[in-house]
Amino acid sequence: MYNSQTIEVDGTFVGTIILDAEHRPQRFYAAHDSVRPLHDRILSERDDFLREVMRQFRSGQDQATPHASALWQS
Repeated sequence: MYNSQTIEVDGTFVGTIILDAEHRPQRFYAAHDSVRPLHDRILSERDDFLREVMRQFRSGQDQATPHASALWQS
């Protein structure tokens, strides 16, 4: 059995933190392309990791096309 916690940044689902039944370290499942480089990373410090997810997501938005940015803001 797996336990998970949904991660959203600015209202957008970006991934899930997963803890398996054997209580091994938590890992991140990336669901959004902007945080794909963090996929399957093992978490050592959860709060530090969540800040990294937010930074990566927001920097991905900065590089988006103007049309896509306008859609995200609406």
